[in-house]
Amino acid sequence: MSTAPVIGRVPVRDVKPAVEGGRRPAKAVAGESFEVSATVFREGHDALGANVVLRDPKGRPGPWTPMRELSPGSDRWGAEVTPDAPGRWTFEVEAWSHPLATWHHTARVKLPAGIDTGLVLEEGAELYARAAAGVPKGPERKLVLAAAKALGDDSLSLHARVKAALAPEVAEVLARYPLRELVTVSEPMPLLVERERALYGSWYEFFPRSEGTPEQPHGTFRTAARRLRPIADMGFDVVYLPPIHPIGTTFRKGPNNSLDPGPHDVGVPWAIGSPEGGHDAIHPQLGTLEDFDHFVAEAQALGMEVALDFALQCSPDHPWVHKHPEWFHHRPDGTIAYAENPPKKYQDIYPIAFDADMDGLVAETVRVLRFWTGHGVRIFRVDNPHTKPVVFWERVIAEVNGRDPDVIFLAEAFTRPAMMRTLAQIGFQQSYTYFTWRNSKQELTEYLTELSGEAASWMRPNFFANTPDILHAYLQHGGRPAFEARAVLAATLSPTWGIYSGYELCENTPLREGGEDYLDSEKYQLKPRDWDAAAREGRTLAPLITRLNTIRRQHPALQRLRNLRFHHTDNDAVIAYSKRTGTDAVVVVVNLDPHHTQEATVSLDMPQLGLEGHESVPVRDLLTGETYLWGRTNYVRLTPGGAPAHVLHVGRPTPHNGGPAAS
Repeated sequence: MSTAPVIGRVPVRDVKPAVEGGRRPAKAVAGESFEVSATVFREGHDALGANVVLRDPKGRPGPWTPMRELSPGSDRWGAEVTPDAPGRWTFEVEAWSHPLATWHHTARVKLPAGIDTGLVLEEGAELYARAAAGVPKGPERKLVLAAAKALGDDSLSLHARVKAALAPEVAEVLARYPLRELVTVSEPMPLLVERERALYGSWYEFFPRSEGTPEQPHGTFRTAARRLRPIADMGFDVVYLPPIHPIGTTFRKGPNNSLDPGPHDVGVPWAIGSPEGGHDAIHPQLGTLEDFDHFVAEAQALGMEVALDFALQCSPDHPWVHKHPEWFHHRPDGTIAYAENPPKKYQDIYPIAFDADMDGLVAETVRVLRFWTGHGVRIFRVDNPHTKPVVFWERVIAEVNGRDPDVIFLAEAFTRPAMMRTLAQIGFQQSYTYFTWRNSKQELTEYLTELSGEAASWMRPNFFANTPDILHAYLQHGGRPAFEARAVLAATLSPTWGIYSGYELCENTPLREGGEDYLDSEKYQLKPRDWDAAAREGRTLAPLITRLNTIRRQHPALQRLRNLRFHHTDNDAVIAYSKRTGTDAVVVVVNLDPHHTQEATVSLDMPQLGLEGHESVPVRDLLTGETYLWGRTNYVRLTPGGAPAHVLHVGRPTPHNGGPAAS
């Protein structure tokens, strides 16, 4: 017969962050602050205290962090902690009886009323003497001992005896070395701390094969490397490449997903595998492994990492089809079922059946991933992980990260919330999200409140403003102002954001009305772009994107997720939010209507910015350089094609009120 664990002397309940009740680790990155909270209470009216103990991967405790009651009478206590290095950490909440705080309350009530004066002072002297024993030897201990002596000295006046005990310098010492009794410690909670790129970064996706020359239209890694400098100049940290492997010819797709390709059609990179090889091979037209190594080295020299697409699926020509037929689902007629996502059909792709040989598939997947990590790849964007067993990914990621904890996996899963949540909890460092389909003020506010709240303990969003598969109607019909607004939103709402090549040119022609596929999609054909002509003619958003990435690098507040707060506007076409880290505070206001000028009053939640309600502060628009004076309520006027957004750095308070409003 099992029994429930004995509750502690001072109950500590519902410690958070907790993923699956602490069975899986909560997540953070080195240098990221997050709140630890717990319900702490006790019987009667005696005071209590609580603190957090953060233990590093070697089990060494750091200085404990005092907790405070988050709202009076709630019994919910919290404190921010900051792990400073990657690894597997733990944290615990300690709750304890606080006899000195209890005495302070008693003294405030009884001494002015002349009730038990001598006894109260004698009890105080004893408590301060006991507290002094817990203070390291030196001037601070002597300070507390002097207070104890004064409390017990009946030759002094009541005022003098109490004044020594309540002196600010004594209170400061005892805040760091409190007298703790009946200490109760929660169960240790796991915490996985990863490198910063797991939370913060700017991604750029492009197809190397489209970066060819007039003489050689199909690009190679050598010709594509020329594109790296402009990408780095826009401020991107990660260059993400679709699959770079040999492409099958059986059922190869033609332009616009047609089933009748010509002899020179290049096929879909996600139809992986041919007689030239599979997931550990390079498409011959892209070059050699040496060429790929050169590409990676060029990116690294420019301060960027290369992320590879990892799509665990095969063309009918993949070597696995013949070497491991048990890895595929065979229909009664002996044929292998191709992939479908109704109404879409992928005749050129065989999905993998996992249950016949899970161990073999795990081993082969880990081998392939380690092959690429051996060539400088530390980030993988995993294609459609939700169509594979969760336990498979849990095993694969655990094996890879067990040896190489710096490797990052991005889950490209636009699917049901339970699956997205679970993939994040079992190991994926980043996740695609529903951001593309959240366009109204209400949708964005609700979704981002969810992502930046408790979910931030396990799921890190990557806000891609577009992908080769997704051209949202907002971009199709909103023109350049829509692209500008979504870039500002993605870059400032999420610590990690990205664009697919062509976004900066505002490419927005759909294959058909009502769909989200691009006309002449780069998935099926080469798509050369004249970047120089676009720059000369002013048809590129590169200056805005560059500015956004520069702002993100200069402002630590934008490199975090949990610090996001929304502010009221009286116009649903205008959204306002802020992020604050330490002294760095940024307020963003965006016109969500790409067709019309919108006006609004923005009402700032001043305490969220570290300000008093009556204060006025200078704010500098980081997009334009203009400076305004803002207070609690502020008028804005935002014009598509002109000033569609403000990204405001909040300056130091000024004693003056009023001033020009942003417009």
